[in-house]
Amino acid sequence: MEHYLPIAFLNDFIFCPRSIYYHQLYRNYRSSVYKAAPQYKGLHAHKAIDQKRYSSKKSILQGYEVYSEKYRLHGKIDTFDQESGILTERKRAIKTIYDGYIFQLYGQYFCLTEMGFSVEKLQFYDMTHNKVYPVMLPHEDHEMRAKFELLINQINHYDLLDTPFTPLLAKCQNCIYSQLCDRSLC
Repeated sequence: MEHYLPIAFLNDFIFCPRSIYYHQLYRNYRSSVYKAAPQYKGLHAHKAIDQKRYSSKKSILQGYEVYSEKYRLHGKIDTFDQESGILTERKRAIKTIYDGYIFQLYGQYFCLTEMGFSVEKLQFYDMTHNKVYPVMLPHEDHEMRAKFELLINQINHYDLLDTPFTPLLAKCQNCIYSQLCDRSLC
């Protein structure tokens, strides 16, 4: 069976490569065991998409399952307007647009284009501030595309036991898996 990475892992791996491992440990548990308020707020913000209530317009795909053979990725998009070609990733609130956010959008882009859709524009939508942030397409930003491909390679070759880990206090303090990690490091 082929191994496909969830698109969400792209951002999670940048935050902390170990978080992917811990997330897998909790996969069969109720989310209340490990999720904190920010995760619940994010889930609530995506409720309309997940329930396909965001729009009744037939040309808008919402919560649509996507995959890429080339990059071995799979996941769901938030919204894609087939008429305008706009792929939108909705965030509850955006303070900073991190590389991981962009890489998730790139993953969705590559999945959709490989599946035959014509994606003309990428953007983030900040729901709290009602603000749109455009993102260059991968072929327009060669540096970010190279970083995207490097990240996928790093994830595919990551070995939890063999890869040195340097904790970052600011990240470890905000990690929902901190109780599982070697606390003496943080």
